[in-house]
Amino acid sequence: MTTETPQEFAQRVGLSFRNMGLLMRALTHRSYLNEYRDAPEDNERLEFLGDAILDFLVGEWLYHRFPEKREGDLTRIRAALVCRDQLAAFARQIDLGRAMRLGRGEAANGGRERDTLLSATFEALIGALYLDSGLETVRAFLMPLLEPAIALILEQRLDEDPKSVLQEWVQARGHASPTYHTISVEGPEHQRIFRIEVRVDGEPWGVGTGPSKREATKAAALDALQRIREGEPRITQTSTD
Repeated sequence: MTTETPQEFAQRVGLSFRNMGLLMRALTHRSYLNEYRDAPEDNERLEFLGDAILDFLVGEWLYHRFPEKREGDLTRIRAALVCRDQLAAFARQIDLGRAMRLGRGEAANGGRERDTLLSATFEALIGALYLDSGLETVRAFLMPLLEPAIALILEQRLDEDPKSVLQEWVQARGHASPTYHTISVEGPEHQRIFRIEVRVDGEPWGVGTGPSKREATKAAALDALQRIREGEPRITQTSTD
């Protein structure tokens, strides 16, 4: 993948930064800082700020977009819109990975496609845009991404717990309750990657990975639901507990 300078990225996505240093910081992962000591700061503080701004703006948008929905429904939908997977999807829509400043090792290991890094960098970008140009500019950038995302979330019930949705679906059709099995655990202790398989009637229906068993289990249920929607719930895979 050909990397972009912050200036090239800003021009491509139509963002005008008065302080290009803010954008550079937003795109800088700590692995880059470890290898290039001249970089002033990584993006973790901007990530923290962007997370808060996203919560507010998405909450405000949902409040006006769905006047009939109750607080609990709005909370679930907001969680689906600002979760790691959805933010990573937003990042991919603007091809943010091309502009991320990563260390050589992180880049070689697929960091530009990793959901965790993409979502964190997207949050940092939001934080930098807010500091540079204010809430209205962030709102104008974010709103076109939200409408298509909310349509998909509501259509596929992604705001609901995927384990509950899957259980409801299989039991309504006479199947046994889904069971979840740990297939593998990889990575160092502080950076585990769990791989979980969900089975129905003993057959594998979905596989998911994540930094915790909870996240991997949710991902497995989502994978099974996606396969159901595509008409092929069972997967061909040999696995062991």
